[in-house]
Amino acid sequence: MAVAERFVSLNGEGPRAGKRAAFIRFRGCNLACSYCDTRWACDPACPVAWESVDDLASFVAAEEAELVTLTGGEPMLQPALVPLVKRLAALPQVRFVEIETNGAVDVGPIVRLRADLLRRAAPGRPNGARVGLTMDWKLPSSGMERHMLRDNVALLASDDTVKFVIGDEADLRRAAEVVCAFDLTSRCNVYFSPVFGAIDPADIARFVVDGRLNGVTLQVQLHKILWPGQEKGV
Repeated sequence: MAVAERFVSLNGEGPRAGKRAAFIRFRGCNLACSYCDTRWACDPACPVAWESVDDLASFVAAEEAELVTLTGGEPMLQPALVPLVKRLAALPQVRFVEIETNGAVDVGPIVRLRADLLRRAAPGRPNGARVGLTMDWKLPSSGMERHMLRDNVALLASDDTVKFVIGDEADLRRAAEVVCAFDLTSRCNVYFSPVFGAIDPADIARFVVDGRLNGVTLQVQLHKILWPGQEKGV
């Protein structure tokens, strides 16, 4: 697997923001969002370490991480992603495996694996490690909304998150339309996050409050605040 970097840090976004996590970032993406803050990892020429499922599981085990975040680039493009998630979920200290995905790749393989893991949970660990998706819905300012797979939404459950990255007021209006069209807040976690430096988070807050968007959470990127200007290892 083409690993651009692996490290331990605090999760910067989503329901587990602020929690210690082992990160594995893969090279390559099928989209080119206007605001991408990991463009370096999407470059086909990005240097990588070629690591096996066992290599990556050993890294997570050695770090004693309870939370694992698989990111990119686009991790769903990795052919061995399902075996990796299965292996990580079997580690005794792991409580949650999170896959960050861009919404333009079929998430069915992970959803089917999750269902299989629940059926096969060990007697001494009835709940096992949970597996969740943090899936983007790309908005107009990204330039990539046409690539969103609507069928992915029907596969989401309570451990999953849909993240809307907001660049301007048009994005806000579109995000609200998508939330309502799919009744997302009754299906999964929903987060609105500003493109860093492009829109005032207070404007998003007012939109959420005035629009009565119950169930939507506003969140800024924690790692951008803690480690400003740092692109790697955070």
